Amino acid sequence: MPDLTDEIAFFIRMLEFIGTFAGAISGVRLASVKHFDWFGASVVGFITAVGGGTLRDVLLRVEPFWMSDPLYLVASALAVVSVGVFGRRFISGQITWFLFDTISISLFMVIGLHKAILNGYQPWCAIVLGVVTAVFGGIMRDICINEVPLIFRKELYACACAAGGLLYFLLPFVGVESLYVRNIVSVVLIFVIRALAIKYHLGVPVLTGHGTSFHRRARHHESPRG
Repeated sequence: MPDLTDEIAFFIRMLEFIGTFAGAISGVRLASVKHFDWFGASVVGFITAVGGGTLRDVLLRVEPFWMSDPLYLVASALAVVSVGVFGRRFISGQITWFLFDTISISLFMVIGLHKAILNGYQPWCAIVLGVVTAVFGGIMRDICINEVPLIFRKELYACACAAGGLLYFLLPFVGVESLYVRNIVSVVLIFVIRALAIKYHLGVPVLTGHGTSFHRRARHHESPRG
């Protein structure tokens, strides 16, 4: 298993903390729109923040990351307090939700990818586990608030994460070896794909009873997100 230098390990840890906070914010924010109480919103926020990483660690047969470090509980608690204190600034507007959700999935993608690499898995498997880390918490969040999970609604969500993971492994072939640069460029690509998909209502082809539709994603109201 390759080792990370202390500097890189600290960098990854900071990404993990920011991703956990952003993921918890996205969960608490949607729970608050649904008028959950503080406890319910806290549970949804925590599940959103750690759900994907927990499944990843179970698949890797290692101890779930949050069980030995209170940092992630602290990040989730800060998210609840932030939404409670700043209220409308977090709750109102689709852009606010998009920012926190996209930041979290982008960072979780590269974090999950790194953990798979550190456990000796091949690039293709690392990308899959990165996607699991990025999206599974959101799936659990949407189930908890009684919504169809976003990943199943034609959004460029998991596909954007996979593209970022693929770019991470392709960059060394064009001379980009720096882990910092590869992480940042991958995160930026995921963010840009998500932004373009939402702006231009793009999505993956849809299976229907009459074949496959390649039309752009139609506008629709997403009451808990808007």
